[in-house]
Amino acid sequence: TSISKRNRPPNESTPGLNGAGLLYQGYVETSNVNVAEELVNMIQVQRAYEINSKAVSTTDQMLQKLTQL
Repeated sequence: TSISKRNRPPNESTPGLNGAGLLYQGYVETSNVNVAEELVNMIQVQRAYEINSKAVSTTDQMLQKLTQL
């Protein structure tokens, strides 16, 4: 049993009513995600993580040297 089935009842609706999307036969659904943009975002987040990790390491080294004085 999936988590969603255990936690709440299914949300059934009629296509096109009350904010539900429409269904078209014979069409292929395309992704709403721009892969290139998401890849750039992922690289930016990875670089920010690396910079923050380096800052923490440098701070740790500085504190170790201070305690040795």
